[in-house]
Amino acid sequence: MMVQARQRRSDETATGIRVGFTCTKKVGNAVARNRAKRRLREAARLVLPEHGRDGWDYVLIGRAEATAARPFEDLKRDLISALKKLHQTRP
Repeated sequence: MMVQARQRRSDETATGIRVGFTCTKKVGNAVARNRAKRRLREAARLVLPEHGRDGWDYVLIGRAEATAARPFEDLKRDLISALKKLHQTRP
């Protein structure tokens, strides 16, 4: 999985955490893409309330074979790790 994020500007009215999901045809047929997106949705539902930030938009991108086949606990840990890297303070 790959995660992209951006902090909303102060002139944007939306509040809270917004999240989107995508999987290209490289992931597989429609059944495989939908399964990968369902897994990403559930991982986001469990992880983002605690590790996401208010006022941020996230896009979770499913990857071929890995997203659907990765053990779910590992998928959640991957998302937590990605969020920590995204939000760490840079010098």
